[in-house]
Amino acid sequence: MAIIASIFVALAALLHGYIFLMESVWWTRPATWKRFGVADQATADTTKPMAYNQGFYNLFLGLGAAIGLVLYWAGAVTVGTTLVLFTTACMVLAAAVLTTTGRGYWRPALIQGTLPLIGFVLFLFA
Repeated sequence: MAIIASIFVALAALLHGYIFLMESVWWTRPATWKRFGVADQATADTTKPMAYNQGFYNLFLGLGAAIGLVLYWAGAVTVGTTLVLFTTACMVLAAAVLTTTGRGYWRPALIQGTLPLIGFVLFLFA
């Protein structure tokens, strides 16, 4: 069970790392801002500081989950589990908040929240 849980948590961490890249590094690329529903390049340029900051939140959550997995598998089970559960819970809660911003955000919320939710539940029973 711990291996399967770890796979889901690792995938959630990688996803949040990818979200970091899109928001903090690639935000002003048309392919990226269009994916996020931004209307035009001028709006992408204006919202770049907000996206940059938001991307780092995703990076920190992904790193927290990855570090938690490393600690868990290195033998620091309690600390690793705590960090994994905290970061995946934060990922799920952030996805839940995303659903409150409009119907158009349900799909991104599901993408952002499903892997960490599965990892969280599986880790509870690992």
